[in-house]
Amino acid sequence: MVNLKKYIRVLKLFVIFLTFFGILSCGNKIGALTKIEGKQIAITPETALMPQEGSSSAIEAYIKPYREHINKDLDSVLSYCPVTLDKKVTNLQSTLGNLMADVVLKAGNAVFWKKEQKEIALCLLNSGGIRAILPKGNVTARNAFEIMPFENNLVVIALTGDQILDLIAYFIATKKAHPLSGLTFRITKDNLAETILIQGKPLYKEQLYYVATNDYLANGGDNMTFFAKGSKPYDLNYKLRNIWLDYFKQTDTITGYIDQRISVE
Repeated sequence: MVNLKKYIRVLKLFVIFLTFFGILSCGNKIGALTKIEGKQIAITPETALMPQEGSSSAIEAYIKPYREHINKDLDSVLSYCPVTLDKKVTNLQSTLGNLMADVVLKAGNAVFWKKEQKEIALCLLNSGGIRAILPKGNVTARNAFEIMPFENNLVVIALTGDQILDLIAYFIATKKAHPLSGLTFRITKDNLAETILIQGKPLYKEQLYYVATNDYLANGGDNMTFFAKGSKPYDLNYKLRNIWLDYFKQTDTITGYIDQRISVE
């Protein structure tokens, strides 16, 4: 009887051992590096012209047709610009900034009216978002990518007249030619805004105005915190770069100008 008990005890231990060993054998095996091989390729005029697998020349041969296709699209002529447009500041305006704001306001209004049956009153963008000039000569798709390399979407936010005053105060304080359209005012010697007009009409503090901007600024970029006080944000899912591209395609000759949207004493 004693021997039987000892046998059962040993049998249990044996079963436990087998179970433990089976679990270990079924676990994930971690591979180990055991061998490294290399091959020497002699540099000759013949081998230099033959793309080797994984080499830079092989990669170049692979991407070349794609690059050529993209370059062909980017360099296709869409319009013509008789003079260079840039960010040079005159009365807190620039030729390229004015054009950008006007183009975005018009394009955004067409989309916003179609979606919401509402009109955008004004447009404010940031001068830092313009990353290149529009040079004199043929205008291509590449110009649009150089001017606006970011993936920013057009956003519309409703601001009250009081919040528009905050917008104007920010504009005056930064002393930068931020692209602005639909809003005109005069800056006094005391850095105050007078004769404020929106679409040619006086500003009313309690009225709601729909303002076009980009998603970066709508989220408080460049310290434009007044947009956070707004309401009813609409993302029009229309990239500013695509607005440029569409404008170039639809316009035979590009013109930019400095006008009286902002006057400085």
